[in-house]
Amino acid sequence: MWLGTCQACHAEPDSGAPRLGDAAAWRPRAARGRDLRYAHAVHGFSGPGGNRMPARGGNPALGDAELRAAVDYMLTASGQ
Repeated sequence: MWLGTCQACHAEPDSGAPRLGDAAAWRPRAARGRDLRYAHAVHGFSGPGGNRMPARGGNPALGDAELRAAVDYMLTASGQ
C-alpha cells in the first residue's frame, strides 16, 4: 500500500523528493537520524526551496508502522 504512495514523489525526478536509490541525496538526510525521517513521514515536512513532504505521504490511511517500514526501505535501498 505505501509503495505506490511513496513512488508518487520519490520516483519522479522533478518532484524535489530524494529518489529511491540515490545515495548522495539520501546521505545528508540519513545522517540526521531515522527518528527524524520517521517524524517527517508521519507529520510532514517543508524543506528549503519550497519542497514539501505531506503528512503520511498524502495518504491518511497509512499507519505509523507502514510509514516506518517505508522509511527503512528507502534508506536501505539508497545505501544508508
